Amino acid sequence: MIALSLAEIAAVVGGQTHDIPDPSVQVTGPVVRDSREVQPGSLFVAFVGERVDGHDFANAVVEAGAVALLASRPVGVPAIVVDDVQSALGALARHVVRRLGATLVALTGSAGKTSTKDLIAQVLARKAPTVFTPGSFNNEIGLPLTALSATDETRFLVLEMGARGIGHIRYLTDLTPPKIGLVLNVGTAHIGEFGGREQIAQAKGELVEALPADGAAILNADDPLVRAMASRTKAKVILFGESGEADVRAENVRLTDSGQPAFSLHTPSGCSEVTMRLYGEHHVSNALAAAAVAHELGMSADEIATALSEAGSLSRWRMEVTERPDGVTIVNDAYNANPESMRAALRALAAMGKGRRTWAVLGKMAELGDEALAEHDAVGRLAVRLNVGKLVAVGGREASWLQLGAYNEGSWGEESVHVSDAQAAVDLLRSELRPGDVVLVKASRSVGLESVAQALVEAGTEGEVAAR
Repeated sequence: MIALSLAEIAAVVGGQTHDIPDPSVQVTGPVVRDSREVQPGSLFVAFVGERVDGHDFANAVVEAGAVALLASRPVGVPAIVVDDVQSALGALARHVVRRLGATLVALTGSAGKTSTKDLIAQVLARKAPTVFTPGSFNNEIGLPLTALSATDETRFLVLEMGARGIGHIRYLTDLTPPKIGLVLNVGTAHIGEFGGREQIAQAKGELVEALPADGAAILNADDPLVRAMASRTKAKVILFGESGEADVRAENVRLTDSGQPAFSLHTPSGCSEVTMRLYGEHHVSNALAAAAVAHELGMSADEIATALSEAGSLSRWRMEVTERPDGVTIVNDAYNANPESMRAALRALAAMGKGRRTWAVLGKMAELGDEALAEHDAVGRLAVRLNVGKLVAVGGREASWLQLGAYNEGSWGEESVHVSDAQAAVDLLRSELRPGDVVLVKASRSVGLESVAQALVEAGTEGEVAAR
């Protein structure tokens, strides 16, 4: 964070100082909410959770180097006490962002936010110091913590914004007003909470409504609900996509033999060839979104193409590919799942598995409401249409719908199997995998299927898979 004294912070958040001998002492380290992340000069934010109360770590964090706590009650060590810690954290982030000389880039969408954010960050870092959301730290707590990690040297601040209802993104843009706003897509993620895609579009469009007249709204030309958001902003509109009307577009899209996308990048400043290190054709849209941001910020087509071709995955469990010594390929995409990302992952599996036996180890997609049965059934059917070798549906009711969809779609119903939990999936795969197989593991985060992927990776190092 930019250096601020405890007195300045107290004034910004409307708090009272307690047990602070010298209010001129500055916070020079990171602002954190996890006691394990405290460094000398830190400000520790004491949240009260369902199971853990941050105030209980007061002595420990000060001993570890924190100069004070942002707290809701006195704790016997230096603290700035406020009525509402979350609101105070947001106020501090708003103050710091306004003092920065950085350009704020915010993005949202139903699918691909984190992967796109990682691409934008890697591209812009070629141009100037860039700070970006770690993982999917994109809510009312994670976003201000990310903003507060920027320093005087930061020139680009890339912020992922999530939403679970109308008004959420409006709140986040009030904390960190963006100059550039990117909307990727409007899908069915969290549709059970929103009630429909139109309501999701209403929520996502709050981002472009927050942009200034001298800003830029970067919109997906291939998604009608996103493209329609052009009428909701006073900023300049830049379209990206495969549409011929897109300002930043891809032509000659193809996949390499290993399933990595390649395409010709066209921008208003020129054209250049891209071959990505990431897996799956869905990354083309993500790359175009990142390219549109970079173009708006003055990078050439060649600079952007080089950066995209060299960019990797910065966040765990998102199409994370491991090649085992025995020739089995594990694709860990278990961080989260919705219908759009599930379809994209299955298509990537099909591309990667040409000439090889493929496995889709899938679990529940959460928060789909009344659409849950139809969407799980559709994913099971798609696995058949893509000629996935075997579907392993893991879990309860939703997993049974996945298997039923596969069974009803084609004659290979006997090639789909429903198992009760992650361990049962691991046991099955350990007994049946053979060298050369490709395994995709994907479900909503709550299912915890990353344990399946990890077990399979470890099995390869232990030599547990028999050659067949």
